[in-house]
Order: sequence, then structure tokens, then C-alpha cells
Amino acid sequence: MNFWQSCLEVVSKKAHLIQNRNLFIYLIFIINAARSFVVESIMMKQEIQVYNHSLEESELCNALAGCIDEQLPEAESKIWHGHPVWFLDGNPVVGYSKQKKGIRLMFWSGADFDEVGLNVRGEKFKDASIFYQMAEEINTGDLKRWLEKSKSIQWDYKNIVKRKGKLERLK
Repeated sequence: MNFWQSCLEVVSKKAHLIQNRNLFIYLIFIINAARSFVVESIMMKQEIQVYNHSLEESELCNALAGCIDEQLPEAESKIWHGHPVWFLDGNPVVGYSKQKKGIRLMFWSGADFDEVGLNVRGEKFKDASIFYQMAEEINTGDLKRWLEKSKSIQWDYKNIVKRKGKLERLK
């Protein structure tokens, strides 16, 4: 029996103590919703792990993903346009991809972070990036600071198509 089955069993055994039938149904709903959320989160992380392990630079990518997950626990992560991306409220904020120059760590709104280390700037949008070849090159202090800035400095990429390519500042 797994954790979720145990939760449902406990609630079912205590059903006689719950006077309100709607409350009982609500508890069952909450347990099932939590289970779905946890399963979905695990699947997303597995999807990124599969991506990372498919690369020669898997150690580097695992280090980046671990730090991003740690600093942005509220973010949704998934493979988007072929590489790992983290979203806050549906808006892409950070991701990485394999390119000829190495692993590119990109912040969608990074051009406004005012950070020297993010020295590769996008031409059309507000993105900024850095390239890595090895995990040892990662300055975790810089990375944590950039991830913190990604929470408070955001351009609305989520609605860029609706706005016909025009970006608006969210935060």
C-alpha cells in the first residue's frame, strides 16, 4: 500500500466521525488533488533528468537543475521547445540548452538584471545568458542572485503572441 492509499484508507475509516458528508467528499478530493500534483511534479523532474542524461554535459545540467529547483521551488518545470525551462505563473523565467559554445543558461528577462556575468544578450527580446562547459564553472552565488532577480524582474512572455510580439513588464 502506498502513501496515498493509506491517506484514503484513514479518511474512509474515520468517515463515521465526520458528520458532514460534504466535508468527507472534500477531504477525498483534496487527497486526490495532492496526489495528482505530486505525481505531475515527479514526472516533470523525470523529463528533465532524461534530457540531462542524454547529454555529455549531464553533470553540469544536473547542477543547474538542482540549483534552479532549490531556488525556485514554486516554479513549474518542463521540457519546452526541446529543452528544460522553469515557469513562474506560466511565464518562462529560466532555462538551459545545449549549443555549439556549450550549455547556455538563459534568463528570459535577464537583460534587466544589470548583471555583468549575463553577457550574452538577445537581439529582439529581454533575455540574457551565460555559457558553461563544466559544472565547476558555475558560480553558485551569482546563479542564486540571478534566480532571485528572476522572481522580481519579469517581462510577460506568456502573452507575447496575444500582444503580437510586444513585451510588457510584469514586475
